[in-house]
Amino acid sequence: MSVIYTVLAFVLALGPLIVLHELGHYVVARLCNVKVLRFSVGMGRVVWSRRFGPDQTEWAVSMLPLGGYVKMLDSRDPETAPKDESELHREFTRQSVWRRIAIVAAGPIANFLVAIGLMAALFMHGVEEPSARLRSAPQGTAAQVAGVRGGDTVIAVNGNPVQSWSELRWQIVHATVDKGDARLELRSQGGGSYHATIPASSIAKLDVEGDVAKELGLDLWRARARIEKVMPGGAGERAGLQPGDLVVSADGKAVADGMAFTELMRGAAKRTVQLEVERAGRIVALAVTPELDAASGRGVAKVMLSQPVEMITVTSGPVDAVAKGAERTWETSVMTLKMIGKMVTGEASWKNVTGPITIADYAGQTARIGLATYLQFIAFISISLGVMNLLPIPVLDGGHLLYYSLEVLTGRPLPARIGEYAQRLGVGLLFVLMALAVFNDLVRLL
Repeated sequence: MSVIYTVLAFVLALGPLIVLHELGHYVVARLCNVKVLRFSVGMGRVVWSRRFGPDQTEWAVSMLPLGGYVKMLDSRDPETAPKDESELHREFTRQSVWRRIAIVAAGPIANFLVAIGLMAALFMHGVEEPSARLRSAPQGTAAQVAGVRGGDTVIAVNGNPVQSWSELRWQIVHATVDKGDARLELRSQGGGSYHATIPASSIAKLDVEGDVAKELGLDLWRARARIEKVMPGGAGERAGLQPGDLVVSADGKAVADGMAFTELMRGAAKRTVQLEVERAGRIVALAVTPELDAASGRGVAKVMLSQPVEMITVTSGPVDAVAKGAERTWETSVMTLKMIGKMVTGEASWKNVTGPITIADYAGQTARIGLATYLQFIAFISISLGVMNLLPIPVLDGGHLLYYSLEVLTGRPLPARIGEYAQRLGVGLLFVLMALAVFNDLVRLL
């Protein structure tokens, strides 16, 4: 059932995005009076089709579910060349270069508009997220050296306001990609504000593929370690821990929060830890010896903690929501291009290239979390589709836009022979990228 759920989440995420991408091409082609012969969802052999409209456009579903296409009247292909001179004016290559650019660009633009719309809807509805409140930074980390104090809340990074934990992490990733300072503005628990700067020298050492915020010492604030459930037969039950116990100290040292307690237990396999817990208003001393988990090599006490985090609801009015959606779409697009650039120059690993297996896995995970998270995932995939299709690779929309841009500059179209060689090169490059993506997927899976 889990696999079926993941596949359904993947299809429901990617299928509509492909259809909307192709609808972008179709709508603008019709507006430019170009005749559309076929609108296909999927590639390869047609398995189902119907004809509609004044032009009797064939609406089809094809065998291979990844991708789609819009086939227009085009004299370059004998199969789609005009059969009647009365239709020559509706043939694609006879349109002005600006019309051809508009038709080709419409697909990626549709993806960006979908992302903006989804994000705007989420901002208007309100998204409940953990706040940007921080736990105490570990000793010696960049955040601790910069003067960040536990319990305080980040309200801006490099002048960009943040409300939630995800927005804070996003800004830190931005700083990591740009290899610049991260200037934090924080609100203290007492209500005042102060600034802390994590220098570029610390950020430049980070691997953008990792959890950069945590590596800097920035971590999500959590409540104190209160026992919620004790598993039967576990180390916690043998020690006498009970639901409702608040862990105060371990081996004479204060336990700051639930995460600190979890980390302590993980590192204390088969070692007795002296605990002090608060129970019904009095302090009780207990000794717990975490068991060794053979699979992970960590200690486990077999207790569940109540670890609530401070949550906020991020909401916006319609105008602000659309503006935020557009801003987030632009920032994500720029970030994607920067990452591609870093992979090309060797600054980032090609392990970042993901394929359908990883996308399907993320689709299933986000769908299980909730509708808002799933829609955020779909918006991100829509942006990725738009950006990837704009890359100047022959066969993709970006490759065609490159041809037409050269035509604008030179005043004449690209020679047919060069276009043919470029198409072959593009197909080969796409095949290599897809093979790499599937390889990376399988490595992650195994």
